[in-house]
Amino acid sequence: MTAAALDPTTSTTAGAAATMTAIVQDRYGSEPEAVLRLGETAKPAIGGDEVLVRVRAASVDRGTWHLLTGMPYAMRAAGFGVRSPKAPNPGRALAGVVEAVGAKVTEFAPGDEVYGTCDGSFAQYAVAQPSILARKPPKLSFEQAAAVPVSGVTALQAIRKANVQSGQAVLVVGASGGVGTFAVQIAKSLGAVVTGVCSAEKVHLVRSLGADHVIDYTAQDFADGTHRYDAIIDTGGNRRLSHLRRALTARGTLVIVGGETGGRVLGGFDRSLRAGLVSPFVSQKLAMLTAKENGADLDAIRELIEAGDVSAAVDRAYPLSETAAAIRHLMDGHAQGKVVVTV
Repeated sequence: MTAAALDPTTSTTAGAAATMTAIVQDRYGSEPEAVLRLGETAKPAIGGDEVLVRVRAASVDRGTWHLLTGMPYAMRAAGFGVRSPKAPNPGRALAGVVEAVGAKVTEFAPGDEVYGTCDGSFAQYAVAQPSILARKPPKLSFEQAAAVPVSGVTALQAIRKANVQSGQAVLVVGASGGVGTFAVQIAKSLGAVVTGVCSAEKVHLVRSLGADHVIDYTAQDFADGTHRYDAIIDTGGNRRLSHLRRALTARGTLVIVGGETGGRVLGGFDRSLRAGLVSPFVSQKLAMLTAKENGADLDAIRELIEAGDVSAAVDRAYPLSETAAAIRHLMDGHAQGKVVVTV
């Protein structure tokens, strides 16, 4: 590493402008087009233990919507800003090229292609901690790589929490969504027999990801008693706990990822809390997942990608100026896989 790279104020682009183009959010709201605007903001400075990334692509997920709306209210109390968002940009996942590194950073150098999470990825530049970055899988484009960090890591941790083993029957509810598409593939890589649940128009996508069986939830109830599953990964967010338990084996494991019932206070996370309360009193294991961002899991997913076991299902890419439309596309339920923003 050069001496210049060790200077936290150094950029690989000498004389670069002190401003950048970014999405700006000043207030909470349910209409992306009304809340988000494209503007010129200060190019971020980095500290000694941080990395500046030239963003090439970012992705949208359910968390983006929560940051946009400030819902449920519990997240505001948790530190995201009570009256207005503390973070002026709701982007989290990114793929790009390291522009500069702080004096204490030894893991990366300018020019490295990386992917991971940060604050404010809907921008030309973003600051990230080295611990939540990893080297981008070479076989993925920047658009594909940006689809991985939040959803892929969440899926990996959900599969681990369910302790999925070869030969087990695994049900993925919401199999065509961001987390679901990765969960199907990761479970298959472990040798599980995977059934995906999605709507009719998304059946082809879920089959293409390797699911052994696909259930169209508009035509069939997966909890009708026909089959029971050793593990259920529920990313759908709106089914009753009792309904999910009917599809589990007597000692099966349910892992709930997120909660999307629309409640203004807890937003569906009360279902996850109930699962934890019920679990000690039944033979089934019922758990919620709180995903933890980390570079080690990004490295693990990169290995699965390089082995050909996992791919990134990108539904559509929007330019930075159309970030609001990208979020709208996801929340309207049209997306098949991940929605990406290119920068």
